[in-house]
Amino acid sequence: MTTAMKQTTSSPAPGWHRAFRTLPRQHGYEPLRVEGQVPEGLRGSLYRVGPWTFEVHGQPYQHWFDGDGGMLGVRFGPEGVTGAARLLDTPGMVAERAAKAPRYGAYGTPTPLWHKLRNAQKNSANTSVMAWNGKLYALFEADKPVEVSMDDLSTVGESDLEGVVVGSFSAHPHRVPSRKTSYNFGIQYGRETTAELYALPDGGKARRMGAVTLPGATMVHDFIATDRYLVFFLAPLRLNIFRMLLRLGSYSDNLRWKPDAGTQVLVVPIDDVAHPVRIPAEAFYLWHFANAHEQGDTLVVDYVHYPDFTTNQWLGDLMRGGTELEARGRLHRAVVDVKAGTFRTERLSDVSCEFPRVAPGVVGRAHQTLYLGGHSTQEARRGLFDSVMRYDVGTGRMTQAVMGEGQYPSEPVFVARPGASAEDDGWLLTQVYDAKADASHVAVLDARRLEDGPVARCHFDHALPPTFHGGFAPA
Repeated sequence: MTTAMKQTTSSPAPGWHRAFRTLPRQHGYEPLRVEGQVPEGLRGSLYRVGPWTFEVHGQPYQHWFDGDGGMLGVRFGPEGVTGAARLLDTPGMVAERAAKAPRYGAYGTPTPLWHKLRNAQKNSANTSVMAWNGKLYALFEADKPVEVSMDDLSTVGESDLEGVVVGSFSAHPHRVPSRKTSYNFGIQYGRETTAELYALPDGGKARRMGAVTLPGATMVHDFIATDRYLVFFLAPLRLNIFRMLLRLGSYSDNLRWKPDAGTQVLVVPIDDVAHPVRIPAEAFYLWHFANAHEQGDTLVVDYVHYPDFTTNQWLGDLMRGGTELEARGRLHRAVVDVKAGTFRTERLSDVSCEFPRVAPGVVGRAHQTLYLGGHSTQEARRGLFDSVMRYDVGTGRMTQAVMGEGQYPSEPVFVARPGASAEDDGWLLTQVYDAKADASHVAVLDARRLEDGPVARCHFDHALPPTFHGGFAPA
């Protein structure tokens, strides 16, 4: 099966498609128009990252994942709300803009013919954000972290975290509160494909933990961490390394779905990375985990499950105005018995969803509430997510926020109310594209009353391209 991107519909582009255009205006922090009332206890900064260019010198990118990264910042303070939006400036981005011509390939866009002999890649810094030890980073899983100024979102530069990062650093670090440490990985292709493992202690220096061998040249987007383990669900994707070395096609073009190989559940003991546990499972794919916790030798893992890798084509087609495919992600719960070496998974909801999050206070512990982006109807599944949702683990109920017609939210980020102990006592922040106004805002929702819609909307005077992931830094 090839993952090459193809336009699959000739119908007129829907309203949300206009969001997929290059950021129209860059600026530092400036006042945002507030509609409604920002809660008194909401103080701090929201940061979000996404691909914010969609062509390079007249040549369109072929996949949503390809564009140069941009960062959104919104500050909630006692004197009001301010917002900033900037494209990031890695060395590759700067060189390509100076050349006024395409110089690099990307995830879904092949390397230009006249640059195939250059063994170079561009750090697109376009996937996620990490705040660690007083610094802010934009993350792109094929390269190093990019430090960004918290003052105005200007680019400080690429960082290997004082010589620790070997090659790449995934876009999804996860913190283990009991260890006061965040963990991450980076994929290294070679004769054997490995995941290099990293520990980032609060207040300390980053360190390399070691490496684990992967079952072939695969792509890994996310993992999850518990008190004792780093957990990977390794889907049967295989990269044609030979074609990649010859610069034949893009990275995405050279990924193949091999369902007969099955998915491997890789459980790495944090204190003994040299002795991982490997558990076979039937083939499935995932982009994102929600949370995981331990029950003795058993791990309970919530994630968004896909039956195959057609999600890759769906994501690529979105950028071009839609697809005949429907989003197929569904919330699942897996139970992994590390000692017995068994894996089972069950669907929790039939609702199309993605970008699962839990409240920071329950990370690594049993949770009752999940927050997600989702589709409100079957017809909506062909386009951008049109809803923010809350899933109750105990009742199985999925509650949908009322965002309004033509409103397209991003991943929800939970912010706890000061002094809160319950995992739904707080607010959800989401970047929203308003197709009717052709402008964007950040919506604030009461996590307990999603069905009432936003309590506040903080408006930019221009549109923002969609973002993938974000985080909140309390004041």
